[in-house]
Amino acid sequence: MRIWVYEKGELTTMPGYFGEFFGTTVMIILGNGCVANVILRRTKAEGGGWMVITAGWAFAVTIGIFCANAAGSSQPDLNPALTLAKLLIGIYQPTQAIYIMFCQVAGAFAGACLLWLHFWPHWAETEDSGLILAVFSTGPAIRHNAANLLSEVMGTVMLIVPVFAIFSSGVGSIPPGMRAYLVGILIWSIGLSLGGTTGYAINPARDLGPRLAHAILPIPGKGNSDWNYAWIPVVGPFIGAIIAYVIAQAVGII
Repeated sequence: MRIWVYEKGELTTMPGYFGEFFGTTVMIILGNGCVANVILRRTKAEGGGWMVITAGWAFAVTIGIFCANAAGSSQPDLNPALTLAKLLIGIYQPTQAIYIMFCQVAGAFAGACLLWLHFWPHWAETEDSGLILAVFSTGPAIRHNAANLLSEVMGTVMLIVPVFAIFSSGVGSIPPGMRAYLVGILIWSIGLSLGGTTGYAINPARDLGPRLAHAILPIPGKGNSDWNYAWIPVVGPFIGAIIAYVIAQAVGII
């Protein structure tokens, strides 16, 4: 079995809670900001399309990782599903994992609130409440709970198993800073390949934090926050994390 780069329990004294909060905030500002640029009315990027959104999210995750690392998180997750997978490996204690997940959701909420301020005059210009919600949270192209859940599960598996591979000793000597770029490429690939079904949340914090912001913020004509669907981008990635852990163990990545 290959030796996982992360040493079990090495985050016992410094899990980097603020780094997770800060990195997730930055990721949401840039990632959801790209969505807002493309779909809100009368922005200069209106109508930019799916390629712009997927590229923007790839860059957002990469920059978020660097910011989280610089702010004190030695092993940034920015994603509760990845945190769960690392808990299963034994990197975190359960209490640490819960605190980290809370910081990620809080950071996503904060990022969404700042984004609301940035696009202040464009909310009233956007008459479609569905487009306003899409700036904050994901939604299915075709609403089918079982299929949508499967999409989120599969997308998360295809995130976490390759992340395990990127950070494993089996890929050879990769300079530490390069791994963030590789994760960004992975996010881009998932968006281009699997993202069109549900908007590829593949991250409970990325969807839940901004959805809470959407529910609370005074946005003109925003409509409802679609809580009937909201469980899918939360539960799906957690299921995907467990499956990814099993697969990674079975194939010898961890």
